[in-house]
Amino acid sequence: MSNLDESIGKLLLELQKDDPDTFKELMKKAQKENPGLFEEDVDEDNKKIDEDNKKIDKED
Repeated sequence: MSNLDESIGKLLLELQKDDPDTFKELMKKAQKENPGLFEEDVDEDNKKIDEDNKKIDKED
């Protein structure tokens, strides 16, 4: 992954944590413009990751 990809990833993670509503809108727009990036099996994996992240956040 390039440095730009890593930077964008970090920004998205911060946005998801700090402003989940804006993050959801941004992701909806991205999915609409690039549906191939959002396959169903990836969605299921992300849901599990989100659940795990919420558990970790509660522990902190």
